[in-house]
Amino acid sequence: MRLYQITELEQLTGIKAHTIRIWEKRYSLIEPDRTSTNYRRYNDEQVRKILNVSTLLTNGYKISKIAALSEKEIHAKIHEMQANTNEDVIFTGFINDLVAAMIIFDEPAFEKTYSAVINRLGLYDAMVDVFYPLLNKIGLLWSTSDVSPAQEHFASCLIKRKIMAATDGLPAPKNKKKKFLLLLIPEEMHEISLLFANYIIRSKGYETIYLGQDVPYENISMVVKQAKPNVLLTFFTTPQDPKSVYSDFKKNLNFNENIKVLVSGHAGITEYLKNKMSAIIISKPADLLAHI
Repeated sequence: MRLYQITELEQLTGIKAHTIRIWEKRYSLIEPDRTSTNYRRYNDEQVRKILNVSTLLTNGYKISKIAALSEKEIHAKIHEMQANTNEDVIFTGFINDLVAAMIIFDEPAFEKTYSAVINRLGLYDAMVDVFYPLLNKIGLLWSTSDVSPAQEHFASCLIKRKIMAATDGLPAPKNKKKKFLLLLIPEEMHEISLLFANYIIRSKGYETIYLGQDVPYENISMVVKQAKPNVLLTFFTTPQDPKSVYSDFKKNLNFNENIKVLVSGHAGITEYLKNKMSAIIISKPADLLAHI
């Protein structure tokens, strides 16, 4: 079990460190461990509790009322909150629940919240309103070392598994007017957006050829020649030299005017490819829908 500093708790929950100290003193909300030099340290369950408190505060509850609740009562209030019609509040609650489950590697809790999100929103809106914001939050926490790579992988792998299962559950493609090739070029490993794009395209009845992450250029070239896709879609999340990316595209992929290239992600790369090879930039899922 990891112990967190108060600054890390602030990053995870969005509650200022000064406010947390006041809550400890005034309401005995949590009682952190302390080091030999009297620095506060918070365990996973205490982080989880502050995340739940943050959710209730967002929903209009007063801290004095929250502090008087038992853990069981706090959980019950959060479940009541999920029936609220204020969607921004609901989304915040879902995100906090997923972060709390991720911190302690609680797969059943993560699955339960995931199912609640999907049942309420459907996969498309769930990705846009909950899971992308969740991943952005995790990315920020990971960059500041407030969550470990293991915790990030835990959440990402569960989401990827769910998207793949949802895609497998779609009917066989019937629309033969377009064929989409989806891939990530060498050194690109972050696959969730590509998987979601694959789900969106398949849900509209189109055929996709899904190659996944870190695909060598020569393999891409072979597929283009043999399968003759109408559209190629790729994402850039890893910083790379735009000129090198363009050079590799030009050298290895003999695209003709019949292949539309859709790119998303790193602005420096996508803008360069837009200018050099008339690639179309996809900034959000709605943009992809417009080009299907």
